[in-house]
Amino acid sequence: MTIGVLLVSHAPLGQAMLDISIKTISVCPLATAVLDVPLNADPDRLAARAQEMITELDSGDGVLVLSDLCGATPSNIACRLSHQGQVMVVCGLNLSMLMRVLNYPKLQLVDLAERAVQGGRQGVILMPGSHEG
Repeated sequence: MTIGVLLVSHAPLGQAMLDISIKTISVCPLATAVLDVPLNADPDRLAARAQEMITELDSGDGVLVLSDLCGATPSNIACRLSHQGQVMVVCGLNLSMLMRVLNYPKLQLVDLAERAVQGGRQGVILMPGSHEG
């Protein structure tokens, strides 16, 4: 069994990040799904769909939910999922975070969530010389 991954993000961000990740590492080692949230979304309807997706993705080891902008509709939907069983939610989705998650498919849910946060933080860097005009 492995961890499932659900990306809940503004459309089409999650699918684009997943496509890039899979092309980069040539494989998707975890059961992964994307819930695209359009700007005019019905949060209650999408929360119900997200719940169904969690059930589909959970093979017994839990599901890591990655969402983009904390406080926005996708993260609010994602946070509704965190009140059940083996589900952890990390907000602030970026490509570094997702790549980190997909590169460590054998980790336990808590460790994978921590690795996601590390990948997200370590992927944000002010490059030397950027402040020079």
